[in-house]
Amino acid sequence: MPDVDADSQRVVPQTGRSGRLAVPGGILAAVAGAFAYVGAVDPNQPGHYPVCPLYRLTGLYCPGCGGLRSAHAFVHGDFLAALQDNAMAVVGYLGFAVLWTVWVVRAARGRPLRLALGPVHLWTLGTLALVFTVVRNLPFGGWLHP
Repeated sequence: MPDVDADSQRVVPQTGRSGRLAVPGGILAAVAGAFAYVGAVDPNQPGHYPVCPLYRLTGLYCPGCGGLRSAHAFVHGDFLAALQDNAMAVVGYLGFAVLWTVWVVRAARGRPLRLALGPVHLWTLGTLALVFTVVRNLPFGGWLHP
């Protein structure tokens, strides 16, 4: 007999705990592999990664510029350098860790992960990314340059 999720009243198929944790585990393995690669192959050395196309064409930093250097510093435990290279990326790493942990706890309990991001949340995230991008390209935002 399938279970019914108390929050959404949806029928949740019964699966073993290991089955419910397979997808979050796979996502963690992929992210850990990507971080391991960036940790091993230094983005500060030219020739390993492509240059940001926006930076190459315009000289402007996009919200992702410095993200690989930030990840490299983060893997090596240099959190101040990671923040200097791309503060928004560090917030993203920490946000992913929190979201993934909530996902695993809910999956272990047999409950689905539901993200209820409305238009206000999405507009807020987009506005923050835009403000970050604009400020890091202004003269007084030099501390946000990668």
